[in-house]
Amino acid sequence: MYKYDGIDTQIIQERVTQFRKQTQRYFDGTLAADDYLPLRLQNGLYVQRHAPMLRVAIPYGMINSQQVRKLADVSRKYDKGYAHFTTRQNVQFNWPEIGDVPDILADLSEVEMHAVQTSGNCIRNTTTDQFAGVINNEIVDPRPYCEIIRQWSTFHPEFAYLPRKFKIAVNACPDEDRAAILVHDIGLEILKNDAGELGFKVFVGGGLGRTPIIGSEIRSFLPEQDLLTYLEAILRVYNRHGRRDNKYKARIKILVKANTPEKFASMVEDEWQHLKNSDTKLTAEEIARVKGFFLEPAYDELTNNPASYIQAKEGSTAFSNWIKRNTHAHKKDGYRIVTLTLKKTGIPPGDVTDKQLEIIADLADQYSFGELRVTHDQNLVLSDVRQDQLFEVWEKARSAGFATPNLGMLSDIICCPGGDFCALANAKSIPIADAIQSKFDDLDYLYDLGEIDLNISGCMNACGHHHVGNIGILGVDKRGQEFYQVSLGGDSGKQASVGKILGPSFAQESMPEVIEKILDVFVANRTDEELFIDTFKRIGMAPFKERVYAKAD
Repeated sequence: MYKYDGIDTQIIQERVTQFRKQTQRYFDGTLAADDYLPLRLQNGLYVQRHAPMLRVAIPYGMINSQQVRKLADVSRKYDKGYAHFTTRQNVQFNWPEIGDVPDILADLSEVEMHAVQTSGNCIRNTTTDQFAGVINNEIVDPRPYCEIIRQWSTFHPEFAYLPRKFKIAVNACPDEDRAAILVHDIGLEILKNDAGELGFKVFVGGGLGRTPIIGSEIRSFLPEQDLLTYLEAILRVYNRHGRRDNKYKARIKILVKANTPEKFASMVEDEWQHLKNSDTKLTAEEIARVKGFFLEPAYDELTNNPASYIQAKEGSTAFSNWIKRNTHAHKKDGYRIVTLTLKKTGIPPGDVTDKQLEIIADLADQYSFGELRVTHDQNLVLSDVRQDQLFEVWEKARSAGFATPNLGMLSDIICCPGGDFCALANAKSIPIADAIQSKFDDLDYLYDLGEIDLNISGCMNACGHHHVGNIGILGVDKRGQEFYQVSLGGDSGKQASVGKILGPSFAQESMPEVIEKILDVFVANRTDEELFIDTFKRIGMAPFKERVYAKAD
């Protein structure tokens, strides 16, 4: 895990001091609200429906136990005793006072945390696979490249005021994409060419929101040393030509679509000719330096499937189900990757209390070398758990409320805070998630259905990524009333697709029944090997539409 050096520490401390003075000037009346707005946004501070919200950066999802304990402390001292993990692998506090935020940032800086560029029209947190470095089928660990991008993009003077926010994701698994790179402004897929050289396939112009678009490939192979110069060329083209006259058309996806991916790629290549041999070009020494922060921990020499582990699985169906659903194979014998699900029925997805944060930190220290990862799906990961300690971890996680064995199932819902918090939302999201989880709280039924991504957003900004849910739910305003539009067929993985709208929207109380009808069509039409998304692609929208909108006899 990356460790701050003296320069990092100085930069963050100076940023805290600067923002403290800006905030004081705002309260003194010498800094107008409109002038304070972009300053607070680039320090992660929003003003929401009922209170301010502070978004804290967790670069590429990596966090250690000391930092988790600090989040618990901040939630108790400045908030209401809980925090919310987001789809950007960040964490949010929903009730801080504006005047306390400089103190919060000062406290966070003590454990190498900050809120820099978690909002505003700048390059946001770069994300990656939550299993990076421990899954056995990746080309290479992508985290060093995410760290290189983070260092390059932080406080980059040319890209501090882009036409709109900008998001980058990196994936290194050839068969899976847990980072959803095709729905990012820039998606980077690490690969090797025929000569065995490491590089990147580059996708540009993906994104959700008001105009959901799947990213387009603009370069099939970019050598690793050219990573930053090529990213800089993309950002320069966007910064120069992106729409600033209309925020709904300001994202790079609109620019790529307007010019065509081929033309945009040509524009980038032209710009790159001025940059490819600049000082920003990576050296082997710099790449090796950053990789040095991501060395393997001190793994024990173990063998797979120790007797105690096998006996525990055979002796407990609940434990066996949790192993099957909430853990994954590790690249090292005798270890498994554990996902702590924050999707217990009755709890808003992604929410965790201060006491749970303390327990999670303890689990990381005791069982996973003191480190954790935040996932794109609003869960947490212990990446390095010994198989002979899994039963202990399961018992402790279950008693704390984050061992529900539903990872990837219908009730493992991605959900934005919605109208309960967000001033932009048209409708509430959390009550819909709760109603659906309560309706389908039978694990046997969920397991029979198989993996289904259900995503909920409270507005078209799509913080809940509803466009790429197998089942997506969008809150809409219908003559002052909260209604919900349903889409089907979305996918954020290797075969990324934007869901298609089922039809007219539904009232809140109808949503569990609507989902039930959709599932009934799936069950009636699936083959033995098909998941929901497979059945939808084969039979199309018509059977679902007919069933859901059929008039009762």
